[in-house]
Amino acid sequence: ENLDFSRLAPEFEKAGTGLLGVSKDPPKKHAKFAEKHALAAPLASDALEHGLSDALGIWTEKQNYGRTYMGMVRTTLLIDAEGKIAQVWDKVKVKGHAEAVLEAARAL
Repeated sequence: ENLDFSRLAPEFEKAGTGLLGVSKDPPKKHAKFAEKHALAAPLASDALEHGLSDALGIWTEKQNYGRTYMGMVRTTLLIDAEGKIAQVWDKVKVKGHAEAVLEAARAL
């Protein structure tokens, strides 16, 4: 997902929109991934206590192949210039998502 947002980073900048990716991965893993893929969109770690994910309601119980565990729901928030959430995409599918967010950002 971050690869698509990074590819479109110049277009987001033209739309006056900043980018920030957040995941439960530790900072060292983020740094390796960012370096390997030359990411334009920065990554933040919510690995320790999942405070941001909890506050946003996206750290939740998940199930996969009969196994129940806690995890982060892939979610995108578009935040306007006043710091208010303008749009939310839940349970995001990667294909075409960055383009949809860019279109919404341009409409702000």
